[in-house]
Amino acid sequence: MKAIKSKILGLCICLFMVSLNIQAQKKKTAPATVSSYTIEGNITGLADGTAVKLVPGATHSSELPVAETTLKDGKFTFEGKLKEPRFFYVVFGKSKGNISVMVENSKIKITAAGKVSDKEGEWISFKDVVITGSKSHDYYVKETAFKEELNKDYEAYHVGINELSNLAGKAKKENNKKLLDSVYSTAQWKKFEADEKAFFTKVELLSKNLIEKHKTNWWGPFFMMTSYSYFTPEQKPIYEQFSEAAKKSYYGQIVDKDLNPKSLVGTSIANFGLKDKDGKTFNAKDIVAGKKYILVDFWASWCGPCRKEIPNLKTAYAEYSNKGFEILSVSIDKDEKAWQKALVQENMQWHNLLDDDKVSKTFNVKTIPATYLVDGKGVIIGENLRGAELEAKLKELLKS
Repeated sequence: MKAIKSKILGLCICLFMVSLNIQAQKKKTAPATVSSYTIEGNITGLADGTAVKLVPGATHSSELPVAETTLKDGKFTFEGKLKEPRFFYVVFGKSKGNISVMVENSKIKITAAGKVSDKEGEWISFKDVVITGSKSHDYYVKETAFKEELNKDYEAYHVGINELSNLAGKAKKENNKKLLDSVYSTAQWKKFEADEKAFFTKVELLSKNLIEKHKTNWWGPFFMMTSYSYFTPEQKPIYEQFSEAAKKSYYGQIVDKDLNPKSLVGTSIANFGLKDKDGKTFNAKDIVAGKKYILVDFWASWCGPCRKEIPNLKTAYAEYSNKGFEILSVSIDKDEKAWQKALVQENMQWHNLLDDDKVSKTFNVKTIPATYLVDGKGVIIGENLRGAELEAKLKELLKS
């Protein structure tokens, strides 16, 4: 009996030693977990001393650099730690050019040939950009490869339209409605508009498919941030489809804040000055002087919900403008021509100004349409009042 016990004990000890040996071998052969990142850059064509900054991207906000350095012998290095992969811009000079990269905790290398333009502004362009060492970046490039096709589509439907486009711009500048109508009525312009509509429909479909494909992880909210410059209420169902893990991710939390911005009711607005369609600057305080209530309306020509709301604004304006109500519409359009075209189409009979990318930020505008009802003292008393809600509020405030 003792002999049997001794054999069993010896076998157990032997198995235990084998197990320890296997675990030791695993530790030797398994790759070490990297808990930080290193970005090594090698850029030709730029002068030593050129500033290099690592700036967060895909946040819908102007971000400060998380690290700064300068080129030396064409090289630069950044180091840091991340909880999950993040999108950054490596910005050169005084924001004169950049290279985008998905950064993760790994050793990343960036090589490129830079060139400083000899034209005004001295912008920096890059070619032969190669980024290695980031699996997240490789995946990002693969998943967004369809954008090359979209770029070709965009160029294709713009071929031959420059002459008409310039003529339309001339007509707008001279406020020549007859000439503008003649441009818009041509078969070539109508085809251009149809092709443009088809193009943006394709963009939206491909973007939604990309986001939905990644609804269970952080890629979903990230692609949502990169697919939309601004959110509208129409994007809320897209966010709601995300898993809890996706919503709690870094980009998931940013999307949530953008779709559900903090209330500004009770705060005062600052005076601001913006330009109208003719390039004339108007100050908010002059526009609202003597008015009892002002609706500051942020919109854009490309925003469907914004355009659908304009008839309601016209109804409210017609009913209450003679009782102390005013509207001030501020477009966040980046394409001034598109804004000018929308103004002609919508024919809004109140002040329309173009945002300078600063005013919308002071109002913390994250989604559009965004409206703020302000009293005569400049205090915000209501947000996102639209349609029947706006009508009811004005009726309450401006009783005869």
